Amino acid sequence: MLSVCLEIFLARIIDVSISTFRTMIMVRKKSIFTPILAFCEVFIWFIAARKALNTNIDSILIPIFYSLGYATGTYIGGCLSRKFIKNINSIEVTTSRNNMKLINGLRREGYAVSVISLKNNYREKKDLLIVDVKSKNTQEAVMLIQELDPKAFIVVQDTKIVHNGYIK
Repeated sequence: MLSVCLEIFLARIIDVSISTFRTMIMVRKKSIFTPILAFCEVFIWFIAARKALNTNIDSILIPIFYSLGYATGTYIGGCLSRKFIKNINSIEVTTSRNNMKLINGLRREGYAVSVISLKNNYREKKDLLIVDVKSKNTQEAVMLIQELDPKAFIVVQDTKIVHNGYIK
């Protein structure tokens, strides 16, 4: 019985990891690989589902291992996506007008910073800084911004397409 549970568990890890990775590739417009991955995903899923449903073992362990494989596959698929799919994040920082300490600090660390003056109904004048970074550098950049301006309003967005420009 344990061998059947492990087979189902491993098959679900593989098919759900492929599914998660395929979805991320599709979102990133790299769709040439998605049909191949979809075929592999469903093929493995079919084998796992057939094994789970056609076993003559009447045990709660079958659905538990099936579900654990799904959960583990989701986690592993996310890790694979972060590892192999390189993406760009756009960091938008609302700060006080002409905050040269923040602007120069970011530029000194190698980040390209675009500065836009904001209009609002308040007396306080603000700037919007836009910093595009590779996803692996996002946390480092956010920590630097918080260090240089603890009151800054920070929004991090996933950017699908970037043409030209400089990205650290």
